This record gives sequence, structure tokens and C-alpha cells, in this order.
Amino acid sequence: MEIKKYQEEVDAWIKDIGVRYFDELTNTAILMEEVGEVARIMARRYGEQSEKESDKGKDLGDELADVLFVLTCIANQTGVDLTEAIAKNMEKKTIRDKDRHKNNSKL
Repeated sequence: MEIKKYQEEVDAWIKDIGVRYFDELTNTAILMEEVGEVARIMARRYGEQSEKESDKGKDLGDELADVLFVLTCIANQTGVDLTEAIAKNMEKKTIRDKDRHKNNSKL
């Protein structure tokens, strides 16, 4: 699915099922909660922390999708076209980091 289409789908879902967007600050807090759930899975499943029995059924893909959903809500309600923003961001990174990583002896 294209990013623009996803933004439209999220907007339609919010208006139909979600009733309305939470305000931007609430959605920022929700985004932090969702990122925290991803971090918990990563630390316990892929990091050095032991995974609790209650965490073993958690789906990383689902948690990442939750992050993307809330991030998209914030983009929608603040007028950010993610397709355009991502393209500009990739161009910025490409110009800035053209040789940076190739010349990094740590990599």
C-alpha cells in the first residue's frame, strides 16, 4: 500500500470508527507508549533482558503497526504529507551521508 493511501485510510477509519482524532499532544503521548511496547519486545527478545512469559505472545509486527498508525494520525492532523516528507528526508540523508558510512572504520 502506498503511504498516501495509508494516510487516507487512517483518516477514514478515524472519522468512521474512531469518531475523531485525539488532540496532538495526546497522540504524541500514545506514540511514546507504542514505541515503549516495541522497545520492550526488542530488549527482551533481541537484547540481553530475559523475556517474561507474558511477553512471549507479543507480536512485534503488530506493535510496529501501532506505531505507524499513531504516527500517521499525527501527520494527518498536522497536515504533513508523509510521501513528500519521506522523499525529502531520504534526499537529505543521501546528500549528508554519501560517504560518511563508507568512511566509518567502525562499520
